[in-house]
Amino acid sequence: MINIVILGGGNVAYHLTNVLLNNNAVNVVQIYNRSLEKISCFKNNTSITNNLSELKDADIYILAVSDNVISELSSTLNLKNKLVVHTSGSMAMEELKSASNKGVFYLLQTFSKERKINFSTIPICIEAENEEDLFLLETFAKSISKNCYFINSIQRKSLHVAAVFVNNFVNHLYQIGNEICKKNNVPFEILLPLIQETSNKITILSPLKAQTGPAKRNDTKTIEKHKAMLTKNQQEIYTLLTKSICNTYGKKL
Repeated sequence: MINIVILGGGNVAYHLTNVLLNNNAVNVVQIYNRSLEKISCFKNNTSITNNLSELKDADIYILAVSDNVISELSSTLNLKNKLVVHTSGSMAMEELKSASNKGVFYLLQTFSKERKINFSTIPICIEAENEEDLFLLETFAKSISKNCYFINSIQRKSLHVAAVFVNNFVNHLYQIGNEICKKNNVPFEILLPLIQETSNKITILSPLKAQTGPAKRNDTKTIEKHKAMLTKNQQEIYTLLTKSICNTYGKKL
């Protein structure tokens, strides 16, 4: 059994703790967070603490914290000959400053506490300084997911940028679509089958082949009609994306 200590109280830490508490191959021996209130929901399942000097012995210490505290937090850990990993997509493994073995355990998914996640399908990207720790992380990853990848820090950074485009930016466009629907008294739910089909389509077609719409067709009349209906901010986003699509398919506005 792999003994785990989780440091953090945010969305990633919350979901990871929940899935590991129900994993027979793993023992969550402790959870740390500066605010005990954020992790109090786990106090009946495992040990919780807000004192770094009270960290228990484990095989892997997971820093599921925001990027800007990884270096500072890891530098305070006195965990020689232990494996310390972070869960960041954009931070290099070398950002870990503890005198310990270092690694990365990056969960490529979007997490909200209100939404239950199926961990078995989540791609887990792992990296470590040596083969023994890499094998340990692989064993750990495969105990909760079918999708484990050996990804170095440079590759992971590019993955994170790509993820921002396909997740964060796309979700913001959903929000703009929702605003347009509300303004015109149209239920946003009407768009859900379209959103689902767009997502499903790229499982069998490349995004390049799956593209449709007025920008690809260079339908300038429709484009101008759309822009006339939008706020200034929405127009700027619409124009930028339209130009990008036109450039991709070799057309000019």
